[in-house]
Amino acid sequence: MRLPRRGERGFTLIELLIVVAILGVLAAVVIPNLMQFIGSGETEAQETELANIQAAVSAMMIDNELTVLPTPVDTLETSDMGAFPDATSAVATALKLNDPNGIPYAVGDKDGYILYQHDITGGGGALPVDLVNYVSQPDTAYWYTVNAQGTVQQYLAAPP
Repeated sequence: MRLPRRGERGFTLIELLIVVAILGVLAAVVIPNLMQFIGSGETEAQETELANIQAAVSAMMIDNELTVLPTPVDTLETSDMGAFPDATSAVATALKLNDPNGIPYAVGDKDGYILYQHDITGGGGALPVDLVNYVSQPDTAYWYTVNAQGTVQQYLAAPP
């Protein structure tokens, strides 16, 4: 074992304890602030999603020359738009013109407009597979509904 030369001293136990204490204080201050920033980022993401949905509903209404949204039959939220009046009702016929591609909506189609693809069933399903997805976002655990006044509401629910 060789003897240490002059100037080759290690850290003392007191110096190491002071450094550990400083790191502990910094961690106690930084970690709660970091969690606050993460939480505010999630809130901003939700607000952005709602703004995207509102813009999509406005675009859908302009594309279809609608001035008001149809009024649901009841106030229960639904994922299959079954609560909306059917296409043969007088209000629906007056408001429902063509989809954005210029194709008339089929009788039996509902006045609710699908914003996400969770309602689309391929092949021989009830809905055509070429429906326009007005909001081109990946599927999410949130569902959005729009009332007759144009207010978009967000519901936390697992897709079926």
